[in-house]
Amino acid sequence: MGRYFGTDGFRGKAGVVLTAEHAFKTGRYLGWYYGKKHLDDKARIVIGKDTRRSSYMYESALAAGITSSGADAYLLHVTTTPCVSYITRTEDFDCGVMISASHNAFYDNGIKLMNGKGEKMDDELQDAIEDYIDGKTEELPFAAEDRIGCTVDFYTGRNRYIGYLTNLATRPFEDHKVALDCSNGSSWMIGPAVFNALGAKTYVIHNKPDGLNINRNCGSTHIESLKEYVKENKLDVGFAFDGDADRCLAVDENGNEVNGDKIMYICAKYLKSKGQLPSNTVVTTIMSNFGLYKALDAAGINYEKTAVGDRYVYENMKAYNHLIGGEQSGHIIFRKHARTGDGLITAIMLMEVMIDTQLPLSVLAEPCKMYPQVLKNVVVDDKDGTLAEQKVMDAVNHCTEELGDTGRVLLRKSGTEPVLRVMSEATSTEECEKYVDYIIESMKESGHLIEVKK
Repeated sequence: MGRYFGTDGFRGKAGVVLTAEHAFKTGRYLGWYYGKKHLDDKARIVIGKDTRRSSYMYESALAAGITSSGADAYLLHVTTTPCVSYITRTEDFDCGVMISASHNAFYDNGIKLMNGKGEKMDDELQDAIEDYIDGKTEELPFAAEDRIGCTVDFYTGRNRYIGYLTNLATRPFEDHKVALDCSNGSSWMIGPAVFNALGAKTYVIHNKPDGLNINRNCGSTHIESLKEYVKENKLDVGFAFDGDADRCLAVDENGNEVNGDKIMYICAKYLKSKGQLPSNTVVTTIMSNFGLYKALDAAGINYEKTAVGDRYVYENMKAYNHLIGGEQSGHIIFRKHARTGDGLITAIMLMEVMIDTQLPLSVLAEPCKMYPQVLKNVVVDDKDGTLAEQKVMDAVNHCTEELGDTGRVLLRKSGTEPVLRVMSEATSTEECEKYVDYIIESMKESGHLIEVKK
């Protein structure tokens, strides 16, 4: 983990943790780094942004940094993270930059970097950018005269992405009433454009961004209003995106949430039935629900478990040629179609299953039953020391043996705090509480426990 760039970019409170100077220096380094590879022409870097007020500031700062180092900056303006990824890899850009803090509140923002393949940037280059930001390397030369880069309005890139999405659907969405919760974010224009083009009767909510209302009581992290909207309007299905639309959660015709685990199950089972799941495997993270694994077992589908983070999911998919993977949060990757999670592709894939099978979403999701889950965050004096404590390991093993194939316990470290996350899944919430508290008590007895966070 870098000093600034984590598994999902450089993210923090706008103007405090992430400043315009950080963005300018990031642009300076990217323009210089990729410019070295272009002797007869200029490097080309594409930038997209979400609807936060601060995104415009960072767009200008990044473009200034890129062009002052002699590269050209292409502006997609407000668009989604997967759009930037798609355009980067299909339009021969050196790299892509997305300005977004995803599902965070408006006062945060972030910078996500992608390589020329539309994948997340290599750690080595991000480390070099961090060194430049911190003044650990020599100052870079400024471009002069005709070597100064240009800023190019590239809104047409969004249209190409919309065309790509509409061509993914193999059948029209006519006669289907679909709700889209655009989270007042990146999908507010693109989402309705795609579903309207595919012939759906589209009902759109939270599509009036004002720079301050992104993710506010809406979108994939606040799906309650979409549930009510689908029920009240008697719609067939609803889809909720996050701020940069790389996530999607669904709501069935009864107003029940269909989370990322259930979406992966539905799509994997359908692809298997069509002979389109060649590795017969779904890639999950260790935080996927036990119910998903039980449902996949019943369907005869294998699964992998990675560390938490879509980056690790994609790396596993790429290494072993798996086609579907993701997280319970709705960050789902269909690797045949994208290099990152894409909320709109996820929605299109679910619509394909519903239309082809002629089954409502509730029926498709029913076999994947989520187990009750309890998660408690525990502050400890030493994360690694606690995990190595025999008394704690004995407690984990005891719980695992008692649960057998009816649940599980999981103990993992926070990446940023002196915290261990203790999680249990079982057939009842009371059972989950019992096992989580049993493990926490072992930490207390071993002398490592400081407090259980509220």
